[in-house]
Amino acid sequence: MADNYETFKERIYHLTNIDLNSYKERQMKRRIDALISKHQIASYNTYVDTIKKNPVMFEEFVNYLTINVSEFYRNPEQWNLLEKDVLPYLFNKFGNSLKIWSAACSTGDEPYSLVMLLAKYMPLTRINIIATDIDKQVLEKAKLGLYNIKSLKGLPKEILAKYFREINSNTYQITDDVKARVEFRQHDLLKDGYPSQCNLIICRNVLIYFTEEAKDEIYKKFNMALKKDAILFVGSTEQIIQPQNLQFAAYKSFFYKKI
Repeated sequence: MADNYETFKERIYHLTNIDLNSYKERQMKRRIDALISKHQIASYNTYVDTIKKNPVMFEEFVNYLTINVSEFYRNPEQWNLLEKDVLPYLFNKFGNSLKIWSAACSTGDEPYSLVMLLAKYMPLTRINIIATDIDKQVLEKAKLGLYNIKSLKGLPKEILAKYFREINSNTYQITDDVKARVEFRQHDLLKDGYPSQCNLIICRNVLIYFTEEAKDEIYKKFNMALKKDAILFVGSTEQIIQPQNLQFAAYKSFFYKKI
């Protein structure tokens, strides 16, 4: 692009309240440049002027900034560890009424997976998950609960049969009794207040897109949002190198306990 990316970031912040300085610049700039080029727009300034006037392109831009790659039971060995080790620990420590937050939940695969997992050990009516994402569009998709068969590949057949109905050969919809256990909210990890007194926070495969400074700030806020001895579950590329500096202790691979 011919004009200044720094000025573009400032204008986008004033327009959307999204601070692009908190994201890794090379990755984010490449994504943005590709989107602008798709519309055959020659400069950042022209693009900002355009999305200010065009609500469809504005929504497209905000949606494009968010990374929405998700599937049910993604990294199944980690979900197995959650079920066999972490949940029994949490039940023993805090009882069965757990406050669970799925942060940056994308299209709902993760919080719905949590509901189905917890339903093995308690009635559905006792399960309540808070699920948040910055992107209104994906939250609407999550509430609808429609999924391509590809995103369901990690589910056991009995779970698919029990909690989904087939719409067509490629599309399934999650049942209303599972949907009812998840409260979806729009939330910006960098700006908004966090839920408090959580027993388990899951935030996976999202923080890799943030700068180290932004990551540390988010981890500190997660720590404050957790009860003592509660658990943070992160993605397979997001190990915390020195968790003690953030008031965490390594519990299992990709699981950290608040100390």
